[in-house]
Parts: sequence; structure tokens; C-alpha cells
Amino acid sequence: MATNILMPALSPTMEEGKLAKWLVKEGDTVKSGTILAEIETDKATMEFEAVDEGKIGKILVPEGSEGVKVNAPIAVLLDEGEKMGDVPAAAPSSNDIAGAMKDIKAAVKAEAGAQKADTKAVVEAKAAPGEGARVFASPLARRIAAQKGLDISAIAGTGPRGRVVKADVENAKPGAAKLAAAGAPAAASAGAGIPGIAPLPDARLLYPAGSYEEIPHDNMRKAIAKRLTSAKTLIPHYYLTIDCNLDALMAVREKMNAAAPKGKDKVPAYKLSVNDFIMKASAMALMKHPAVNASWTDTAILRHKDADVGVAVALDFGLITPIIFKAQTKGLVEISNEVKELAALAKEKKLKPNQYEGGGFSVSNLGMYGIKNFTSIINPPQSCIIAVGAGEERPVVRDGKVEISTVMTVTMSADHRVVDGGTGAKFLATLKQFIEEPASMLL
Repeated sequence: MATNILMPALSPTMEEGKLAKWLVKEGDTVKSGTILAEIETDKATMEFEAVDEGKIGKILVPEGSEGVKVNAPIAVLLDEGEKMGDVPAAAPSSNDIAGAMKDIKAAVKAEAGAQKADTKAVVEAKAAPGEGARVFASPLARRIAAQKGLDISAIAGTGPRGRVVKADVENAKPGAAKLAAAGAPAAASAGAGIPGIAPLPDARLLYPAGSYEEIPHDNMRKAIAKRLTSAKTLIPHYYLTIDCNLDALMAVREKMNAAAPKGKDKVPAYKLSVNDFIMKASAMALMKHPAVNASWTDTAILRHKDADVGVAVALDFGLITPIIFKAQTKGLVEISNEVKELAALAKEKKLKPNQYEGGGFSVSNLGMYGIKNFTSIINPPQSCIIAVGAGEERPVVRDGKVEISTVMTVTMSADHRVVDGGTGAKFLATLKQFIEEPASMLL
């Protein structure tokens, strides 16, 4: 019996994906474990394996298709000896019929509401004298114009006082277009759908056609926008900043790198970075302050038993935060090698969900770009993230004398629902101690 091959959910948060590439074609025989396709999620490109055996009867979704919903049919798998012509067309299910009726009712209701709003707007327009160059148009007409990419001010209105109504927009010529291409309506821009926040206007309405290049959003950029907007809007952030003296850490790092064994190619077995020390120090500080190593839920705070520390990796096409799990149990060399390996996988979009989902804390370091100080947005379900600036020579007063030391500024963003200010301050003090006295991490 023919069965549908469905779009898989390759991560717990995946709602849709891009069918990047088919690795089989119609007529191919497959068995359990055969790689069928490459699926691009918001974070990585992953291989999709067959569960059953049979023959690919028909490919329903061509490669390159974006926005394919999870559990949507993407191909038909036939049993031995079965042909596509033998498979009867499926009758619409009760769910399909119910869904269609729901859509029809919603459309009718929306149209009625728009007409009501249109009538109200016309009445208000009659009562508003002397509006000057203001364009009079019904809400329905404005929405249709935005959807079609038309300049509402370029359309002649036939309604009362020259008001632009629905029929005027529908009959408007393409020459009224102001956008370089038919763009998304303004209601779909940033802020849309968030209670109490008015959507920003579509930026394309504000710039002349031909003055910009339009780069469509990929899945990763959409996910970044959605998650960070939600995090910044819904999580009550607060910030704590502390300066760390790196003199001792730099000296230890230099000695350890100099002692690294070399192979036949004379390449050192490892090369520790300042960030490797920061990752280890963060893990050790989390174990001393379990209240910081926690996540918020609506019914409880989850305190994590291990220090799973994420490290932000900048990509040409976005950002991802792979995780060093149980970092408190790992040495500096192991952490360093694992970070490099995960960063390489991230840049090739080959990370698996279990390598970047979860975690209890993150480190974002822009010091290598010369950034002195910045703040980061918390990466849920985590409750804290530290933003690490560049180590730079600064005057420091020690025993009444001014000396030059290498100092680094660290700013922590914390979720106030989980971590109180005093708790966050104590954590940063411990982190500072581990960074300034690297040997204390061995105690």
C-alpha cells in the first residue's frame, strides 16, 4: 500500500524547513536507512533517512522549496509491484473539510469587518475638514494596495471627497507601483503580532526604487529575528558589568601554548585562546552558583546539574551557539579543541540539534574585533549570557601606584525572573576571580 513520506521534524522547535536537495529520484528503490534528501532547518542542513522500504513513486515537493511545513507530504512511497496509477486519489478528510469551512468563515468575517471599518472611516473623513495633502483611503483599500505594492497616493479615488476605496485599488494600473517589487504588507513587518506593539512600516516604502538590493530572508535569519525579538520582548533583562585583569591569565596561556607538543609537521597539538579560559571559568563559576545555572518555566525554575556552556559563533549568514556540555569536567585543551570542531561544523551548517539546543549559559566574545564593551540578548531557555570585550592595556592603580595592565570588560545579561541582582553580582565576582587567578580553577 502506498504511503506518504512526510516532512520530518529534525529538531524540537522546527515548524518548517527547506527541502534543499533530493538524493533519490522517482522510480528509485529505497530501504530503511537510505538517505532520501537534505533538509535545511533554521540552524543546519541535515540528512533525512527512509524509515520503510519501497519505490519512490512520485516526488511531491521539488528540491529548493522553502517553507515546507513539518508533516506535509513530500513524496509517495510505493510497495513492491505497485504503480502510481494504482493508487486512488485520496478523498478529503474530515479535518480537511473542517479546515476549509473554517477558512471560509474567517474570510467572510474579515471581509465584513473590513467593510464596517471602511464605512466608519468614510464617516470620519466627512467630519474631518481641511486635511491638506493627506491621502483619504479606506483601511481595506490601504491593505490591498500594500499587498499589491501600489502607492496609495498615486491612485485616484472615486469615493466621497475623493476617497480611495476598494474598487479604485483593484482597478489601478501597474504604473502606480512605488515599490521595486511587490512587497510584503506593512503589517507583516517588525512588531506585527505582538500585543501592545504597533508594527513598523515596511522599509521598502521609505526608499526610492532601485536604491537598494533586496536579499530574501533564509530560514536562519527568520529564526534569529523571531527568537531574539521574542527574547528581548518577553524576558526582563538587566545588566551587570565588571572589569577583569588578564595579566596572570596571559602569562599562563603563553606558557601552556609554548609547552604544546609538536608533531612531525611542527604544528602544535593545541593553541589555547583567551576565550577557552573564559569558557572554563564560566563553567566553574556556574557550579559555585547554581542559581545562575537555571532556566525559567511557567511552573518552576529548572536548576541544571552540569555546566553546559554555549559559545556564540559568528557566521557569514547568521549566528549560532553550539554547546560544550559538562564543561566543568573538561580541561582547557579539550574545551579548546571542541570549540574549534563545533565552530567548523557550524560554518558548514552541519551541526546537529543536540549540539546547539539547551544549555544553561552562553559566552559571546567580540574582543577579537576590538570591541571594548557591549551587551547581548539572552538565548532562551538559558537565563544568562556574558558579553566579552577586548583585552586592552589600561592604567590601573595598585598599592597607590599607577601601573599598566591588560584589562577586559565583561557584561552579563540576566533574566530577572530567575537571577536576582545580588546573585548575579556574586557570580560575576567568582568569574572574575577565576579569570584573574587561573590556578584557582584547579582547586
